[in-house]
Amino acid sequence: MANHKILVIDDSMVIRRTVKDMLPPGKFDVVEAKDGLQGMELIHSSNPNLIMLDFFLPKMSGWEVYQEIQKNPGLRAIPLLLMSGRKDEVTDKIPEPFEFFSFLEKPFDQKQLIQGIRDSMEKSKKLAHLTDSSATSAKITQGGTMSNAEIEQLQARVATLESEMAQMKKQVNQLVSFIKKKLQ
Repeated sequence: MANHKILVIDDSMVIRRTVKDMLPPGKFDVVEAKDGLQGMELIHSSNPNLIMLDFFLPKMSGWEVYQEIQKNPGLRAIPLLLMSGRKDEVTDKIPEPFEFFSFLEKPFDQKQLIQGIRDSMEKSKKLAHLTDSSATSAKITQGGTMSNAEIEQLQARVATLESEMAQMKKQVNQLVSFIKKKLQ
């Protein structure tokens, strides 16, 4: 019995079959859609654990599917792995860095596919964590009471954000130093 259901939305039967063949046998149930409209129907009816979405599709483009997913918080929580052989056309519409989904450039090998799936799952956890934090913030601003557990979670999140911010400041300072050296 498969543990994870992956919806592969791609107009290329070769890509859909390649994904299926590259995944470890028995661990994934692959559901296939050949265009964006069929993909949207299957997103709603098959409840996938991960969506692999080609950016250029017939009937409804991958860009349009992406926009529909972003409008719905329930769909936005599903890990997303966007695929295309033309990354520059994707970044024209969605600038990098891709914060809440992963990108897989075609053609890809098995290692890249597995890494893309892992990355998209990690990024979706990050999105879920931010969504939880937003709900907590709304609760605070509306004057609601918080339990000790919620306060501890919020304090842990603040500590994590402070740590991430310190790391980012360090990276910015290193980059500035590097640029100054190059300009001299």
